[in-house]
Amino acid sequence: MKILLSIKPEFADKIFDGTKKYEFRKSIFKCKDIKEVVVYASSPVQQVIGEFEIENILCDDIDSIWLITEQYSGVSKDFYYAYFANKKMAFAIQVGKVHRYRNPKKLADFNMDFAPQSFAYL
Repeated sequence: MKILLSIKPEFADKIFDGTKKYEFRKSIFKCKDIKEVVVYASSPVQQVIGEFEIENILCDDIDSIWLITEQYSGVSKDFYYAYFANKKMAFAIQVGKVHRYRNPKKLADFNMDFAPQSFAYL
């Protein structure tokens, strides 16, 4: 099973160029059968630009997750801590094999009319 994640274009690009190997989330999907992520690059791109396999999903306190992911986080320490402000737990989706589409797709290609706030099951 796959999910579609809305990701800011700057972070989506880093995922596909290999400099960001963790996608951070404040909450995670409940379904355990998710093996792949379809990446929707949010505004101003607003296109589905590729997919990646989920290597692992880390869940721990925010300090521990930062120590594990810092080298390939694709974000600054300040950005990370601001993102998780007032949270006790952090989730990090470890990016596996990536595939960037040669031709970006529209949400309509996935039977969707609008981008999900966080994620949507496909």
